[in-house]
Amino acid sequence: MRILFHVDMNSFFASVELSFRPELRGKPVAVAGSVEDRRGIIVTSTYEARAKGVKTAMPVWQAKKVCPELILLKSNFDRYRTASRNMFEILRSYTSLVEPVSIDEGYMDVTQYHGQVHPYVLAEQIQEHLLRDMNLPCSIGIAPNKFLAKMASDMKKPNGITILRKRELPEKLWPLSIHEMQGIGKKTVSKWEKANILTIGDLAQADPLFIAEKFGSTAIKLQKRAQGHDNRPVNPDSIHEFKSIGNSTTLPRDTSNEQKIETILKQLADSVSSRLGKKNVVAYGIQLTIKYHDWKITNKSEKVSDAFHTTDEIYFRAKALFKRAWNNKPIRLLGISTYDLVDKQDAFKQLNLFTQEKDQKDYQIQQAMQTIQDKFGQHALIKGANGYEARRKWIEQRSLRGTSLEKPDQQE
Repeated sequence: MRILFHVDMNSFFASVELSFRPELRGKPVAVAGSVEDRRGIIVTSTYEARAKGVKTAMPVWQAKKVCPELILLKSNFDRYRTASRNMFEILRSYTSLVEPVSIDEGYMDVTQYHGQVHPYVLAEQIQEHLLRDMNLPCSIGIAPNKFLAKMASDMKKPNGITILRKRELPEKLWPLSIHEMQGIGKKTVSKWEKANILTIGDLAQADPLFIAEKFGSTAIKLQKRAQGHDNRPVNPDSIHEFKSIGNSTTLPRDTSNEQKIETILKQLADSVSSRLGKKNVVAYGIQLTIKYHDWKITNKSEKVSDAFHTTDEIYFRAKALFKRAWNNKPIRLLGISTYDLVDKQDAFKQLNLFTQEKDQKDYQIQQAMQTIQDKFGQHALIKGANGYEARRKWIEQRSLRGTSLEKPDQQE
């Protein structure tokens, strides 16, 4: 029998800010990318603000409308990263088996404490330690596996502790709506509901053949978890499994043709963007690699304050690096690599009046392109510079009109 904890910090960004501004505790507070701009986005908020109707990703103007007394604080990501490192150091003081899964949550395997201290008491000690040393609240789920521990930590917030045993699944877990199941995204909830899978219990007790036919082999794994089966270990090294994501290509022949070089950079940017999307991460750093005809290599990199992941963002940053690095000699190899990766749900961009509409439009385009490439192959939209731009405009028109690109989802 394993004893696993899932530690989930409560309203992490807002809580970190309140640790510096304790006089704001108990008040409706929200962290926003741009507090001066009415079209800025709410990053997170305290539970007092949530009770008034403030939600993550809500525009500032709307948040102020539903909660006129809302106190807005500007985001400080460096501060949150420092707090995250300190938080995980505290967790590691109890066991080396700590697996961070995002900036504000992680798993702990505390099986070694079995027979020495009750898991609930140990969880209380960890909560008190985080409050005493960092003034940060958390919720902790206790269970025999990762899935159940994660589900348990969501059951009591803020500052709750929940034990979820396998024998308690029919009464505690199965009545929950299917949209509360970890591993089922918001976009797919309607598909499950159309198949009459309305609760986690419905999934647990459904015919496996029906589930596989409707949702594929991955759904069987979700069903096993709903039944209480999850053998994944707590892996302290998992966060280091990919430190960077990139791609490179050796050219068919050495070239100094800028048009050809730009086309290759676009293809590489598209490939890297796709891989970032599949890992559900964004980047704060980018590196360009150039290998010349004489095998000499040049690397040029930069770190930025706003996370990026789309094809256009990667391409334009890589192109700027290229112009700074290229010595006009023939090129044999080009590579783009992104680093300083962060889970997408933990990253945010300080949108403002001048960039928000463009960012939203680019996001729609990126999603449409990803859908097409998933169906028809990585290079379905990239065949030369002119073709790239023409297809990009075509995608933009279709995605904004809501025509044929949306039909597959509607039909499913």
